[in-house]
Amino acid sequence: METIRQAVNLMEGNQSEKAIELLENYLPIADEEEKFTIAELYIQWGFLEEAAVILNELLQRYPNESELKVTLADIYIELDNDESAINLLNDIEENDPAYVQALIQLADLYQAQGLFEVAEQKLLVAKQHQPNEPIIDFALGELLFSVGEYRKAITYYEKTLPEFNEVANVSINDRLAEAHAASGDYELALTFYQNTENEHPDTLFKYGYTAYQAGRKDIAIKAWEQVIEIDAYYHTVYYQLAKAYEEEGLLQEAYETAKKGLDFDEFNKELFFLAGVFAHHLDRNDESEKWIREAIALEPDYKEAILFLIELFKTNDNNSEIVSLLTEIKGLGADDSLYEWELARAYNKIESFDNALKHYKSAYNNLNEDSDFMKEFGYFLTEEGRTKEAIAVFEAYLIQQPSDDESEEFLSRLKQSNEH
Repeated sequence: METIRQAVNLMEGNQSEKAIELLENYLPIADEEEKFTIAELYIQWGFLEEAAVILNELLQRYPNESELKVTLADIYIELDNDESAINLLNDIEENDPAYVQALIQLADLYQAQGLFEVAEQKLLVAKQHQPNEPIIDFALGELLFSVGEYRKAITYYEKTLPEFNEVANVSINDRLAEAHAASGDYELALTFYQNTENEHPDTLFKYGYTAYQAGRKDIAIKAWEQVIEIDAYYHTVYYQLAKAYEEEGLLQEAYETAKKGLDFDEFNKELFFLAGVFAHHLDRNDESEKWIREAIALEPDYKEAILFLIELFKTNDNNSEIVSLLTEIKGLGADDSLYEWELARAYNKIESFDNALKHYKSAYNNLNEDSDFMKEFGYFLTEEGRTKEAIAVFEAYLIQQPSDDESEEFLSRLKQSNEH
């Protein structure tokens, strides 16, 4: 053991090469206990493959020694050699003191491979052997949580909580909060979040989201404001916080939050869109147009933003801008019947009737079951003197809206005038 102590001192003195060389030279004459100690040091220092060689040699001499199997399995897991680890752990007998530990490790390995039912079975066998072991309950909770079985997971987390508030850096209160929230029990989830002292941005964000779902926007806003204080680069929070401010009638705060978010997330089309909407509500339409155009620049077929910008142009009777916008995005490959309809309307407004007709006809291919479109198209055709086409469109429209007496009377007059 004196040689091993010397090696440890060398390692502590940052003379790693000398330490390893000393142990390598000593290994051939070391006894079994010393070899195991050297293997443990190798693991501690990160020389896993070297440790595995020693442990395999010891395992050949002591094939029933479960401590060797468990330690070697840990190394194989670290080296991404899961199959070898599984073979070793499956080799541990039921009457062995390490059997339950092996089952827990096997469950973890099977879970990592996506074999969730096999993993659950291993843990349930472990629970039969040690029914009151909270670590097994925690492992079952984690497994079920990972596959979305939240209500079943809650049962096991609740069994863990009296013994441990935290396992492997996982807060049980956090997990219970998330599981209840995922099950739709937002009020109950809130009570668990309020019992946790975790101020990690992820936890606070989820706390805020749960409060929001529970209708407690005041709590949500405070939690999300705290997220930004802790981590201004937490991109996701800005959209949610801005929406919460808006719903509370705090439009200026909503707008400022959306703009601040864009300082940290300049490729977030939804945030650009939101900033544009808020600017419009604050009667800052020039700013609104700028933000919406940024959103469309990121995604030329961002339908919600495009239709919003069209409505913005309509408020200023700016039909030539509508034509320019839609012509540009169509040129970039965006294609939608609503764009054709809006182009038709805009051309009609600027009295470019041939173009209007072309786009109405194009829109008709997909919107012939949209009664609003059909009615509008029918009146346009009438104004253009295309009476026969207008009659056909109105007839189709009235099949969709048979109670529209006014249009029925108009159609009747149209047919009479067409006969003369």
